[in-house]
Amino acid sequence: MSHIPPLDPNVAARKGFRESEERLKRFWTVVDVAADGDGWAVRLDGRVPKTPAHARLILPTEAAAQLVAEEWAGQGEFLDPVTMPATRLASTAIDRVSQVREAVADEIAAFAGSDCLCYLAEAPASLVAEQARAWEPWRDWAARTHSIRLQVAEGIIHRAQEPEAIARTRALALALDDFALTGLATATPLLGSAVLALALQQGALGGEAAFELSRIDEAFQERQWGIDAEAAERTAARRAEAELLERWFRALG
Repeated sequence: MSHIPPLDPNVAARKGFRESEERLKRFWTVVDVAADGDGWAVRLDGRVPKTPAHARLILPTEAAAQLVAEEWAGQGEFLDPVTMPATRLASTAIDRVSQVREAVADEIAAFAGSDCLCYLAEAPASLVAEQARAWEPWRDWAARTHSIRLQVAEGIIHRAQEPEAIARTRALALALDDFALTGLATATPLLGSAVLALALQQGALGGEAAFELSRIDEAFQERQWGIDAEAAERTAARRAEAELLERWFRALG
């Protein structure tokens, strides 16, 4: 079971905030950020809001606090958790990830063992070629930059990766602070790839680019058979999530 709540807005609206907060009426006028100890606090009329576990909403950088503050400033008459993904990330980092770092790193490392970049389609040839052309540079990046060397398979039959690659991925995850680790743990299942998530976290890939790399097979099927409105909406929501994660990592510095 994942230790990270999903960033999907419909699920997060139910789980990321307490039930009573889903229709919390806006009670603040001015939103700003201020230095607070070793971090930066989001302030609503001078008061720091609380996470679902009643911790103060303090972030490690001014830019990250500003990203969260913008969400609070943008609320209408009622607080809408669906429109507050950065706030959910911050609350998750403070309330949950800080308590289960080892388990979260294990989950990220497990994705390296079945990374989507390692599973090429068996057919058609055009899809196989597209995947190989797009994914090989990022497997090479992982090997060159982080000594994460992953083996390629064809089809859906699982191919075990070397323990060293799994261990290296886990170590990279654990080296992050709680806020970056939360972002990485959110990006990894979204993209189906620890490699793409690491590239996004480190600024080697943007959110949209990482997302499109993760769904080459899906996009190929859409070109062949079309896409309905519901599927298009889901894809747009996932793409927006990846783009938010790019902003999150950039704000953390």
